[in-house]
Amino acid sequence: MQVLKIGEITALTRARVHAFLREPEAVFWVFVFPLVLAIVLGWAFKDRGPETEKIAIVSAKGAAMREQLAHAPLLQIELAASREAGEDALRHGRIAVLIVDGDPLVLRYDPQRPQAEVARLRIQEALSSAGAGTTNYRVEEVRDTGSRYIDWLFPGLLGMNLMGTGLWSIGYAIADMRQKRLLRRFLVTPMRKSSFLLSFILARAVFLVIEVTVLTLFAVLVLGVPLLGSIVGFALLCALGMLTFASIGLLVAARARTLEGVSGLMNATMVPMWLFCGVFFAYERYPDAMQPIIRVLPLTPLNDAFRALMLDGATLTSLGSELAILVCWSVFAFLAAIRLFRWE
Repeated sequence: MQVLKIGEITALTRARVHAFLREPEAVFWVFVFPLVLAIVLGWAFKDRGPETEKIAIVSAKGAAMREQLAHAPLLQIELAASREAGEDALRHGRIAVLIVDGDPLVLRYDPQRPQAEVARLRIQEALSSAGAGTTNYRVEEVRDTGSRYIDWLFPGLLGMNLMGTGLWSIGYAIADMRQKRLLRRFLVTPMRKSSFLLSFILARAVFLVIEVTVLTLFAVLVLGVPLLGSIVGFALLCALGMLTFASIGLLVAARARTLEGVSGLMNATMVPMWLFCGVFFAYERYPDAMQPIIRVLPLTPLNDAFRALMLDGATLTSLGSELAILVCWSVFAFLAAIRLFRWE
């Protein structure tokens, strides 16, 4: 049995610590970035008390009903122009509860959304109070295909998956080749940077077909998520989303020298979009001042386009603004990656 040598272990440990401290990227992403992220998230989600929930009223007497509910705590009340407009807002998560006029009054909501359950309880309490004057109502849970939370959630998960796999599969591979000094061998070849980087995007496209097909078939056949738009349009949108995040992945890995460095850069790129781009809840819940920034992050138009195509049957021609943002991100990121890329 070998005897542990304290001096030997101490020397090796000191060498590992010094090697780590000589990597500024690793030090930043291990110590500084988590602190910055904690500060940002702490500010964004600090305790502000119960949140205000948006609800909508479909009624010719909407103004009067609005006054009846005015005393209800933490409800932001809107008047829907029509039943269709109200249902659309409910389906896309822009409101928590839709109140439909009738005898009795109907409260429509999706119980799978936590904020909708809270808003429904607040409305019921207000309607049942002595001052409301309206107690004749019934609760109607949303069960229609296309209006459920899972129907709204899946397009966001699909967009998030395209982002994650596009960044990691390309960024990690390039950084790994650079760290192993494999890229230096290409310096003596006549190969152009654009050809080399484009090959990563095309290889990513091969796996995209399998990835999206499996996920979409599971959602449609097992979960019952609708796909009302054109299959061709859906495929082209997936290809554009892949191209966008693959190009961003090339840009992220253009100069990263280590796997730790590229991992930190990819997390710094993805985390804001996980939080702000409407994957798990509607981004309209954030303050109005943040909306212009959120809408130009690439994951936001991709998620919006997926939901419009899958849930509303929209065509690509009706998604011009979303597609334009994605194309701009693709072109900018790819050209920037070519300019910044270094073989070593």
